[in-house]
Amino acid sequence: MSDPQRPRIGCGAAILDDQGRLLLVKRLKNPEADHWGVPGGKLDWGEAARTCAEREIAEELGVKIVAGPVLAITDMIAPDYHWVAITYRTESFEGAPAIQEAHALHEWGWFSLDALPSPLTAATVDAIAALTC
Repeated sequence: MSDPQRPRIGCGAAILDDQGRLLLVKRLKNPEADHWGVPGGKLDWGEAARTCAEREIAEELGVKIVAGPVLAITDMIAPDYHWVAITYRTESFEGAPAIQEAHALHEWGWFSLDALPSPLTAATVDAIAALTC
């Protein structure tokens, strides 16, 4: 008997610099390959979601963050995947971004909320909507 399909959970964070620009990364992997999104990654068994966001961003970009309140929860459901993405607002961060996981990310950049790249991941669209309310 095979295991039933189950949703996956991703955790990320919206990091704003002192100029109000949002840090985005360009994804290499599906779902949403070649889309720009907030940094983050897959939740591990037994790991708190907030801890996941902090760990994944440190692993991907070498940036240490403190995850604050939840900005958005995004359902991404398609015939070949089902993800739930939790995006936090970052309370603080230390370090300069640098790609640490070239197998997962193309590039990164700081973007003004009124001059964002395209296409954006669904979770990023939801996070930006929450940031600009």
